[in-house]
Amino acid sequence: MQVLQVQLEVGPDPAEVGRARRWARSRLAGSGIGEDEPLAEALVLIISELVTNAVVHTGCPAVLRMLFAAEGGVRVEVADASDCPPKPRRAHGDDTNGRGLELVDGLADRWGWQPEGPGKSIWCEVDRAPVAPEPAPVVTPGVPMSPGRVSC
Repeated sequence: MQVLQVQLEVGPDPAEVGRARRWARSRLAGSGIGEDEPLAEALVLIISELVTNAVVHTGCPAVLRMLFAAEGGVRVEVADASDCPPKPRRAHGDDTNGRGLELVDGLADRWGWQPEGPGKSIWCEVDRAPVAPEPAPVVTPGVPMSPGRVSC
């Protein structure tokens, strides 16, 4: 399995979340994942949530990494200096926060966390669904083809 890894250092400022999203979009496009693909939209949302959590809950710099597998899947990691494990919460009604890890859980195929140095790394993986080939037209003897098609 061949993997390409890129990373971005993120400062402890909430404004860095927007910079991380822009950076991620450009790296996704550079890897051949178009910004209008559902995969890109899901990854940018995941990155936004994980970077926000790192910046808001630790107040420390973080490192965002994206790993692109040859098979098309993408792994996102956000490492920070806090050794506190992530705590999924359940947001209620009009709560303005508490949905981040719930979103990650719903969008990622797999996610988790692991100790990294003095802190931790939260990771998730999103598989790229293979593009299904268009089905070949079915030609039934004696039945004319649809307009615009030529049969041989």
